[in-house]
Amino acid sequence: MSKKIFSIIFYSGVILVCILFLPSLIMPKNIAIFGGKILGHWSKFCLKFFLSAEIIIIGKENLLKSEKFFVACTHQSAFETFYLQAIFAGPKFILKKELIKIPIFGWYLKKIGSIPVDRNKISKEKINFLDIIKNSSRDKRPIVIFPQGTRTDPDDRPNFKKGVARIYHELNINCLPVTINSGEVWPKNGNLSKNKKITISILKPIGPGLESKEFLNSLQKAMYDVLNKTSNPSSA
Repeated sequence: MSKKIFSIIFYSGVILVCILFLPSLIMPKNIAIFGGKILGHWSKFCLKFFLSAEIIIIGKENLLKSEKFFVACTHQSAFETFYLQAIFAGPKFILKKELIKIPIFGWYLKKIGSIPVDRNKISKEKINFLDIIKNSSRDKRPIVIFPQGTRTDPDDRPNFKKGVARIYHELNINCLPVTINSGEVWPKNGNLSKNKKITISILKPIGPGLESKEFLNSLQKAMYDVLNKTSNPSSA
């Protein structure tokens, strides 16, 4: 299946769910969060049904149930931005400000408490970014950050952005690392791949209290070590 046809099918489903859940924009936030969970399962269905992808999750025992945490996740495709909503309870995403501006879809992102960042210029919101993060972490819904900063190719291993260390230091809570090799099936660039395995690895949490540099180095090494092991042989 071509990437264009897959995108048409996938995003048609996204649009349909968004239309069906339009009333949730003026209803309690949990309704919109449930719509996001449906989109998470829709993304899994599309990859399994149209691309014959095998999707497995390892490390479920590392999920934190009673403690507050934020998620640091590798980012290779649009898959994780949808599917993480099926794994975690109402996650809030730190994302590009441009996504908030998308009609209807952006309204949902605002509704569920997503945190937009303008990466290209200094703004009042960017200066107060850590205060916004801190206010958003008052409930038990986990914040999700992609420490690579943007989608990467499957073989790329860029250094993590320092922002994840600032968030770790400011929130003073557990960081739950997650790696996903989704770009080997649904890459940022290039064609889709069929009959491959997507491995979602939930690593052991990193507790609060480390120095920022030590945390950043430990996080990056742990996540890339696992990502290297779970990458498909043809893409390693």
